[in-house]
Amino acid sequence: MTAPHTPPHQPSAHDPWGTPPSHDAAPPVPEDDGPGLQRELIQAALVAVVLTVSGALLGLLWGQLAPRVPLVADEKAVFLKEIEGEQAIGADGTFILLALGFGLVSGIVVFLLRRRGGVPLVVGLALGGLLASVVAWRLGLLLGPGDDVVARAKEVGPGVAFDAPLELNSLGSLLAWPIAALAVHLGLTALFGPRDPEFTVGPYHGWPAESGDAHRYPPDHGAQGTRTD
Repeated sequence: MTAPHTPPHQPSAHDPWGTPPSHDAAPPVPEDDGPGLQRELIQAALVAVVLTVSGALLGLLWGQLAPRVPLVADEKAVFLKEIEGEQAIGADGTFILLALGFGLVSGIVVFLLRRRGGVPLVVGLALGGLLASVVAWRLGLLLGPGDDVVARAKEVGPGVAFDAPLELNSLGSLLAWPIAALAVHLGLTALFGPRDPEFTVGPYHGWPAESGDAHRYPPDHGAQGTRTD
């Protein structure tokens, strides 16, 4: 003889397998305590402006430390005094070394002042380093020997050596500052920057704390069982 079907199980209010109360929602995600986007943009613009102005110091140092290319003139033409001289390459090398040093210092200073970083700050650092290199390049040319080689040759006379205008033969040297600044800043941020707090999900409300196959899955509330005598 077969017993009638039992009604579906109705979970009680204290049933651990029941649906959790609606008021028990997921834990809120902690809000970011960093500055807003507007403040980050202001900081990035300030970094770019300060670096651009500091490019004048690089230009002064480059104009003083870069090796000179000696020229000499005769009655007909102006030519290099030392055909195998490496002064022209030395001017580019001096600019690159100085720019790398400035990029190293700027990357460290920006990290110390603003440890949390951010995309706008990195963009401001790169843009400021590039603009500073352009300022240094143009200022070094302005403070160096004049561009009028013919007039200078006539002034000193035939057979007398004089300095050629200061030149930056490789414009790729302008990238030395921003690349060094970004590399140093990103490296310091990766090593010593603040870490985001780890977010862990706690046990689901209403589920038993015991582990095991018997408690891993809730029973099927819609199942209907039968029994026989």
